[in-house]
Amino acid sequence: MVRSCWKPSVDGDDGDHGSGSESGRVDGLLWYKDLGNHLYGEFSMAVVQANSSLEDRSELESGPLSSNHFGPQGTFIGVYDGHGGAEASQFVSDNLFFNLKRLAGEHQGISEKVISKAFSATEAGFLSLVKKQWLSKPHIASTGTCCLVGIICNGMLYVANSGDSRVVLGRVERATRETSAVQLSTEHNVNQETIRDELQSKHPYDPQIVVMRHNVWRVKGLIQVSRSIGDAYLKKAEFNREPLPSKYRLAETFFKPILSSEPSISSHKLHPDDQFLIFASDGLWEHLSNQEAVNIVTNNSPNGIARRLVKAALREAARKREMRFADLQKIEQGVRRHFHDDITVIVVFLNHKFTDHSSLWGSPLSIKGGGSANY
Repeated sequence: MVRSCWKPSVDGDDGDHGSGSESGRVDGLLWYKDLGNHLYGEFSMAVVQANSSLEDRSELESGPLSSNHFGPQGTFIGVYDGHGGAEASQFVSDNLFFNLKRLAGEHQGISEKVISKAFSATEAGFLSLVKKQWLSKPHIASTGTCCLVGIICNGMLYVANSGDSRVVLGRVERATRETSAVQLSTEHNVNQETIRDELQSKHPYDPQIVVMRHNVWRVKGLIQVSRSIGDAYLKKAEFNREPLPSKYRLAETFFKPILSSEPSISSHKLHPDDQFLIFASDGLWEHLSNQEAVNIVTNNSPNGIARRLVKAALREAARKREMRFADLQKIEQGVRRHFHDDITVIVVFLNHKFTDHSSLWGSPLSIKGGGSANY
């Protein structure tokens, strides 16, 4: 597990030279697991910190997907892009998969309904925590997290997303033998006109539901995403008052939640031409297009590919600021946020010899990228 008290790296090469452990290695502000095995193939993970404390959390769980011993086996991928602090993303990392397993046991399998219920249970748990800590730790009401989940089970891929993280599939086109990028997640960011329209239709009597601030659309002038787990101050009016810091408080009260935790959920039958999946927080997609990311994975070894994607994004961030990549790497956390966001990437390769087998048994795997928050 990564700690958020990393020291910045001054080393610009791609060598695997950081301090290591079985679960990953650390190189300055970069944590990575270059290659591991999940139930249906290989995976690679990487996280780079930009904020003063790392707000991203992530996990890959492979093995039983149910609290019932005879339930389904599969691989669970989670990317949790926190904002306002790490409390919400850490809570989701600690609880969402547990809630999913419990509900899959109760409902005897994985389904879109089970996934939706797992999101709801996790949201309810975090809002309960906010209520308990409200007077002693009021800022927890303004912490939230985007939540992107993928579940591979019985030849199916389920994708659930609240917020603006993204999963992209690399698929071989039979006619050209080239690997194309297929975006599988729906994003909820009000800089997209369709999301602004959706929010305005839900709040027809609030002309200020979406406001342009500093050339960026924001919900109530405060936040870009319309869905998240957490952000209690925009879901329950009881938290949008003192002692919440004034910059988060709305002038008027509200009578229904402004943000939603409900994920967009889709399911896909995996095809032999489906080669890999790239799960990443928006920090990656700010600098790389879907196809650019897919091309990098296609043209390089799986070993270290998540780290390679992170560094490609960092090089692009440096290029945009007309600076050298090595100089960007010398900038410490906090100040680094002016150049790029926290970035989390998980690349999951699909071995189709295994994806259709529901009775596979392997050693359970649990690996987490992120820090540890003190509630």
